[in-house]
Amino acid sequence: MAIISIPERIYEKLKSAAEAQGISVEGYVLSLMAESVDPASLAESYWEASEDLIRQARDELVKGDLRQAGEKAWGAVALALKSLAYKRKSLRLSSHGELWEFVGKLLEETGDEELGRLWRSVSSMHVNFYEGWATRKHVEGAIKDAESFMEKVKKLL
Repeated sequence: MAIISIPERIYEKLKSAAEAQGISVEGYVLSLMAESVDPASLAESYWEASEDLIRQARDELVKGDLRQAGEKAWGAVALALKSLAYKRKSLRLSSHGELWEFVGKLLEETGDEELGRLWRSVSSMHVNFYEGWATRKHVEGAIKDAESFMEKVKKLL
């Protein structure tokens, strides 16, 4: 993973724009890249960012930051879906509704109801980021579900 340094003021603008769309800063930057990168490269970038976010989720859990851990898990599955959508159909998913719709299509295509359950579990962590009601056990379970979801998505890539 490469790390870039940008001025705090610019980062705060990126963060604000990402939050307005309900996505991570990483996801927002990748969505900006979508306009200038070929689909295969963008799909790969989404997947790499997804894997990085799930690692960050585990790290945040160890630190005890349950909100961040859950949000990173949610971001990881959202980016995994974006990777799959872009690789398969050059489809750019840019809203929560589009993510849910794409999961619905995957359920119809695969018949894998477990995929839907995993998605719902991890999606609850995005709500938890704002409300903070999840216990450590909830977040641990959601991170495991995120990892299982990502394994299933990887098989579909």
